[in-house]
Amino acid sequence: MSETPVDRRMLEALVCPQTHGVLSYDRERDELICKAAHLAYPIRNGIPIMLASEARALD
Repeated sequence: MSETPVDRRMLEALVCPQTHGVLSYDRERDELICKAAHLAYPIRNGIPIMLASEARALD
């Protein structure tokens, strides 16, 4: 989990770069989830990494 707090307002403004859909925040894994794309984008040091190449595929 990231040591840097995540800015909730920033998270609300972000969308999935592939689907432009809504993201949900998974606090336990510290990542943003796009259910439509089946991807989880990591958050590192409080910064969302919104690159498909860095995303984890969801089951």
